Amino acid sequence: MALITSPSSNPKLHNFSPLRRRTQRPRRAVFVIPRAISNTSAPKRFLQTPKFSVRLRHNADRRAPAIVTTAALVEAAEPEPEPAAANFRRILLSDVVVNRQRSVFWGRRWNSRDIATAGVVLAMHCVCLFAPFQFNWGAISVAIALYVVTGLFGITLSFHRNLSHRSFKLPKWLEYTFAYCGALALQGNPIDWVSTHRYHHQFCDSERDPHSPTEGFWFSHMSWLFDTSYMIERCGGSNNVGDLQKQPFYRFLEKTYVFHPIALAILLYASGGFPFLVWGMGVRTVWVYHITWLVNSACHVWGRQPWNTGDLSRNNWWVALLAFGEGWHNNHHAFEYSARHGLEWWQLDMTWYVVKFLQFVGLATDVKFPTDVQKQRMALNKGSFAA
Repeated sequence: MALITSPSSNPKLHNFSPLRRRTQRPRRAVFVIPRAISNTSAPKRFLQTPKFSVRLRHNADRRAPAIVTTAALVEAAEPEPEPAAANFRRILLSDVVVNRQRSVFWGRRWNSRDIATAGVVLAMHCVCLFAPFQFNWGAISVAIALYVVTGLFGITLSFHRNLSHRSFKLPKWLEYTFAYCGALALQGNPIDWVSTHRYHHQFCDSERDPHSPTEGFWFSHMSWLFDTSYMIERCGGSNNVGDLQKQPFYRFLEKTYVFHPIALAILLYASGGFPFLVWGMGVRTVWVYHITWLVNSACHVWGRQPWNTGDLSRNNWWVALLAFGEGWHNNHHAFEYSARHGLEWWQLDMTWYVVKFLQFVGLATDVKFPTDVQKQRMALNKGSFAA
C-alpha cells in the first residue's frame, strides 16, 4: 500500500511550452446540484426527468452540461434514509442491534462436519433428559468434579488464557495435561478452539467475527458452530495457530480428538453405570457448553463497559460466577494478554486464583496483567447498560 500511496521521493519536473494560437471556446451550460443530493441517488433520477430532457434540447448548440455541487445549497436537500434500517431489531433488554440476521438451519447445504457437530450437541442434550431418573450423589459429585476439571482447568485456564493468549507460561508437561482436560470438554481440539477464538478477537463484532450477536443472539450463542463453511469463508482456515501446529502433541489431539471423550464415557460407565454416564458426560458437558457459549453471547449483549474497546464486550457478573471469571469480558477485551480478568478486588475470578497459586509454587511464569498506565489509557468516563 505504501508503494501506491506514498509520493515519489525524487519527482521529475517537465517544462511545457504554452500554445500560441488562441481558440474560441463555446460557453458551457452549468447545472448546479446541492452537495447533499449529489452524494445520493437523486442526481440520477433527476437527469431522467422530462423537464431536464427539455432543457438539454433547448441547449443543443452548447456542450454537455457540467454538473457541479455547491456547499451553499447543502441545506436545501436531505439525504434519503436507509430503507434496510427498518428491518433491524434490538436484542431484549439490550442496546445491541441485530443488523445481519443469520439463518443457519435452513437454506444451505450441510457438510459432514456440521452434521456431526449438531448430532453430538443434540445427543448430549437428549442424554440430560434421563438425569431426573438417574439421580444419586455419587453421580452428582462426578459431574461437579468434571465441571472443574474440564471447564476451569481445560477451557478457561488452558484453551483460553494459556493457549489462546499466552497470558502465562507453564512447564510443557503441565500445559499438555491442562490441554487434555480441555479436549474432554467436547468443545473441539485445542488447535480449532484456539484458532476460532483468535479470529474472534481479530475481527470482534465485525462482519468477519465467527460469533457476533449482531447476527442474532442464538447465532452468537451456539448456532454458529453448525456452519463451518461460512466461518472459513469469512476468516480462513487454521492459519493463525502455527505455535500449536508445530507441536506434535497438539497435532496428535487434532487427529485423535474424537476418541478421547468416548474413552471418558466408557470409563464413567464402567465406574458407576448409567447414572455416571448421564451426569458425568451428559449433564456436565451441556452445563459447560452453555457456560462457555454465554461468554460469546451474553457477555456481548448484557453488562457494563468500563473500557474503551471499540466492540460490544461487556462485564457480566453472573456469567463470571458460572464461568470461573470469564464473565469479566470487557476487561478481557481491553487487556487480552492479561491472565487476570477480574481486575477489581470484588470481581471474582477463580481461574486467576489458580494461576496465582501456580505462580506461587513456581509452576506459572511470565504472568501478564495490565499496568496502571495501560488501564488509564483504556478507561472510559462512564459505563454503559448495566446487567
